[in-house]
Amino acid sequence: MLSVSIVGASGYTGGETLRLLLSHPQVEVSQVTSESNAGKFVYSVHPNLRKRTDLKFIASADLKKSDLLFLCLPHGMAMTRISEFLVLAERAIDLSADFRLRNGADYPVWYGHEHSNPSYLQQAIYGIPELHREAIRNATLVTGAGCLATAAILGLYPLFKSGIADPSHVYIEGKVGSSAAGNKSSLSSHHPERSGAMRSFQPTGHRHTAEIRQELTFEGETPRIHFSATATDAVRGILSTAHVSLRQSTEERELWKIYRSVYRDEPFIRIVKEKNGIYRYPEPKLLIGSNYCDVGFELDPHENRLVVLSALDNLMKGAAGNGVQAMNVMYRWEEQTGLEFAGLHPI
Repeated sequence: MLSVSIVGASGYTGGETLRLLLSHPQVEVSQVTSESNAGKFVYSVHPNLRKRTDLKFIASADLKKSDLLFLCLPHGMAMTRISEFLVLAERAIDLSADFRLRNGADYPVWYGHEHSNPSYLQQAIYGIPELHREAIRNATLVTGAGCLATAAILGLYPLFKSGIADPSHVYIEGKVGSSAAGNKSSLSSHHPERSGAMRSFQPTGHRHTAEIRQELTFEGETPRIHFSATATDAVRGILSTAHVSLRQSTEERELWKIYRSVYRDEPFIRIVKEKNGIYRYPEPKLLIGSNYCDVGFELDPHENRLVVLSALDNLMKGAAGNGVQAMNVMYRWEEQTGLEFAGLHPI
């Protein structure tokens, strides 16, 4: 059994990671940390885990060695302690933003601070298995990916990989549920303010823009990404809508070939494009609790424009589920292990 510890297990991402690992047949969760909840039972913070575990939170200073660390700390914390953490485990999966960008100069631009440990940026592997599976297998440090970035990247990746997308201008709108903001309360998460809202919270300058640009760069061409983010009153779920110009006039059957050639064997990518019914395009509600990313598209008959729709659960394929999938890749287990839940309908 693989001994796994979760650092920062009291947040939403940490709790979701723990939920998944408790059912994983190859894993034993040995330690979970929370500075503010040390000594408390896990289920006092994550009540869905009652009768699933009797683990108690410990302080991170009391961590003992394990085989693998999941780092679920707030942004900015893992980078200052990564050397310490990699003494405690042979490998780590960091679900924060601290090692997602390859260029340290991008951190002041997108995160407002210098990177305190830039030597690890080239070592860290961007942890979307569909993009970097072979590199993840042998990695010591794997990153998570931004939830909004993951949805946008997985929707657009086949188009940029094939070279059919025009990189000069790509417009993306991401609508996201409240859990993406974490479990710290604020005026924006206060129920009377959030309930019923559909609020643009970052029409420009969203930090996930940098990841999208990085991962959709091919043949030296970095796309110009215009990304906007909107909060909805859903708790979970992301719907990404991207508008892409194509380099040449293309028929829909050619687009099908492109998506199928890239995603045919991917266990967690589903192409959703039906002719009739309310579920003919990706729908975040159907993905709650699952590790799927549903991708669909529609060709504009009047312009050489493709609208790409992608949906996922921000705490699953956008965070913890993607991390567990990356773990499965690292240890050469079946990628679906521990991630078989198909979602609920109706919900």
